[in-house]
Amino acid sequence: MKPHEEHRAHAHEKLRVRVVTVSSSRYAKKAAGEKFDDVGGDTAEAGILAAGHSVASRSLISDDARMIRREVRAFLGSHDDLLLLTGGTGVSSRDITVETVRPFFQKELDGFGELFRRLSYDEVGMAAILSRATLGVAKGKLIMCLPGSPGAVKTALKATAGELSHIAHIAKS
Repeated sequence: MKPHEEHRAHAHEKLRVRVVTVSSSRYAKKAAGEKFDDVGGDTAEAGILAAGHSVASRSLISDDARMIRREVRAFLGSHDDLLLLTGGTGVSSRDITVETVRPFFQKELDGFGELFRRLSYDEVGMAAILSRATLGVAKGKLIMCLPGSPGAVKTALKATAGELSHIAHIAKS
């Protein structure tokens, strides 16, 4: 057995994933009691389940640093393995997910963002450089920041589906 296959054999088979959608516009609609959609969050949940993992919880918050930090702290105090945040990874002034989450990282997996943008380039061309998607480790747990678009979420989860358990296993050691 090759070393990477041996590592995978010891990995968790099923991760507990907390999905958080970061969107000021959707959050405002939710707060006002209006109908809203969360296609990015729905796509994340479907991708997680298709990969054989479980969705421990889902929430919707605004592009607000306090709310984002609260979600990260709650995740770090939970039994969940992966916090997946969709939204807030672009370049507008409202996009603060990455800046807010990055201080929690003990290690950042730069290759994830590089690979994500490379795969996105095949789908959306140069617009791929607008994403600051990232993946990091905090207290032995994974935190993934993805764009809110369903296509981007599909791309990221398809690319990482076979490795998330392996990465989570290594992060805990």
